[in-house]
Amino acid sequence: MKDKSAFQQKIKLLTKLFDFGCNTEKKLQQLDMESILKIPGITIPDMALILEFQKETKANKLFSYLGGGADEQQTSQ
Repeated sequence: MKDKSAFQQKIKLLTKLFDFGCNTEKKLQQLDMESILKIPGITIPDMALILEFQKETKANKLFSYLGGGADEQQTSQ
């Protein structure tokens, strides 16, 4: 893995989200700033990562994003 500390930061944030009850893609997409601020121990870098999680989930690329790799699926349009 390219950046182990970045991966560990993502895992810590996922743990915070799961503990907060955000355990599905739908719940992740429904998080707004007011909800995010209610997450215990949330930091500004965490907030930026949540936005990235939301963006990558919407693009169906979250697993690739978490793994630090590029999406293997190629869409032709």
